[in-house]
Amino acid sequence: MDTTPRSLATEAVHAGREDLADLGLHAAPLDLSTTYPSRDVAAEAARLDEFAATGARLEGPPVYARLDNPTVARFEDALARLEGTDTAVAFASGMAALSAVLLLRASTGLRHVVAVRPLYGCSDHLLTSGLLGTEVTWTDPAGVADAIRPDTGLVMVETPANPTLAEVDLRALAHSCGSVPLLVDNTFATPVLQRPVEHGARLVMHSATKYLGGHGDVLGGVVACDEETARGLRQIRFATGGVLHPLAGYLLLRGLSTLPVRVRAQSATAAELVRRLADDPRVTRVHYPRLGGAMVAFEVAGDPREVTAAVRLITPAVSLGSVDTLIQHPASISHRIVDPGDRQAGGISERLLRMSVGLEDVEDLWNDLDQALNTADRQPARTPVPAAR
Repeated sequence: MDTTPRSLATEAVHAGREDLADLGLHAAPLDLSTTYPSRDVAAEAARLDEFAATGARLEGPPVYARLDNPTVARFEDALARLEGTDTAVAFASGMAALSAVLLLRASTGLRHVVAVRPLYGCSDHLLTSGLLGTEVTWTDPAGVADAIRPDTGLVMVETPANPTLAEVDLRALAHSCGSVPLLVDNTFATPVLQRPVEHGARLVMHSATKYLGGHGDVLGGVVACDEETARGLRQIRFATGGVLHPLAGYLLLRGLSTLPVRVRAQSATAAELVRRLADDPRVTRVHYPRLGGAMVAFEVAGDPREVTAAVRLITPAVSLGSVDTLIQHPASISHRIVDPGDRQAGGISERLLRMSVGLEDVEDLWNDLDQALNTADRQPARTPVPAAR
C-alpha cells in the first residue's frame, strides 16, 4: 500500500478501498453472507481458539458473520485512518458501542466511570442507571483528577456536547486522566473538525448513524482505538451480538467518502444562521462551538415547542447529521430520560432547541426559521409537561 501522507479529503475517498483495482472492482463489494464454508475443520478450530484467546481479527476467509464481515471491516479500516488510530470496531448502534466499552472495562474490575455532563441523553441514562454494573461520578472538567479512584476504568466526555455544544479542552482533560483511558464521543465534530487522539484521548466513539452515514438511512456505532482495546471489544461484540449489519457497513463506507465535503458545507451554512440568530430579538441565547460545525443550539423567548410545530422545510425530528436540516426540543425528546435537575445542571434549559443544519440553501432555511419564530412569538407560553417518574 502507498504510504505517502494524504489529506483527510483524499483519505475519506480512498481509505478501505485500496485493493479494489487489484480485485478488478471499482465500488466496494457488499458481502451479505451470514456463514461461510469451512472444509478444514482443524484449521478453523485453531483460528477460533486464537480469536477466543486474543480477540485479533481472523486471518484468511471469514467464518461467521458475528465474528467478522469483509464489508464492515472496510468501514472500520477507513474510519480508523480518518481518526488516526490503530483500528476501529463497529457495532449495531452508538449505544451498543458504548455498552461494549463499559463491559470491557468492567470485565477487568474497573467499574467506576468519571463523566462530564452534558452527554447524549441515552449515554447519560446508561451510566446513571448502572444497568451494566458500572458506577458513575459526574463532574466538570476541572474536577476529573479528583474524581478518579483506584477502580476507575474510564473517563468519558462529549465535545462539542449534546445538546449545548459546550467544548472541553481535550489536551488538559487527557492530562487530568493520568493512566485512565479517556473516551471522547466525537459524533458532533467528526474527524473533519477534531481528532481526539491527537490531544491525548485513547478511545473515540461515534454514533455512526449521524454524520458518518450522513443521509438518515443507516444505524451504527463505532469505536476507534488501539489494537489491544479493539481485541477486547471484538470479543465483547462476538459474545453479545451487537454486530453492524453488512449493508450498514457498506452505506457507512460510502458515507465517509463525502464526509469532509458535507461537514464543511453544512458548517458554512450553520455559521451564517448563527450570525442571524445572534442578532434576532426572538432568540435569547445562541450556542455554537469555536471549532465550528453543523450543529446549532439556541434558546428562544417564546415557546420552543411552537417553533418545532411551525417549521415546514426543516424537519422536527431527533437525530442529526443528515443532508436535510432537523430541529428538536431536547428537554422533551433527546434528553427527556435525564432527570430534570441534571438537565438543568448540564445547561439544558426548557427553552433550548437543537438544530442539525443540512445542505439546503441558507436563505430557504432562514425563511423557515423566521416564520416559525414568528409563530412562537405570537403564542402564549405553555407550561412544560413534567417528566415521567
